[in-house]
Amino acid sequence: MKVAIGCDHGGIDLKNIVVGVLTDLGHEIDDQGCNSVESFDYPEFAKSVSTLVKEGKCQCGILICGTGIGMSMAANRIPGIRAALCNEMFSAKMSREHNNANILCLGARVIGPGLATEIVRTWMGTDFAGGRHQRRIDMF
Repeated sequence: MKVAIGCDHGGIDLKNIVVGVLTDLGHEIDDQGCNSVESFDYPEFAKSVSTLVKEGKCQCGILICGTGIGMSMAANRIPGIRAALCNEMFSAKMSREHNNANILCLGARVIGPGLATEIVRTWMGTDFAGGRHQRRIDMF
């Protein structure tokens, strides 16, 4: 699967770890940046990753900032994007299984690398259940 990934300066270290996890899982990465600890505006990265997902150039995306809140808010402004901020595995699983989330948001200052790794593995390994859940997604 092709995965778009992006972060701001607060998420760069965690992004590098997540890229390693995705690569180990056999996914292709489209890294939209940032690649520096200099201050960057997170909406730019949320938009670039979300656009790749919306246009079908990537099947899903991962966005990382300090809390994950800003990235999720910015990504969810784009029609067709269902970004989920997940801080543990149950939410990661349900965001895919019930809500067909197409972007995972993580907060680098909220969760550590070990938990982030498990969240990414869970999210990437969960399929959408469809059925009544698709009907609900079609409502918005």
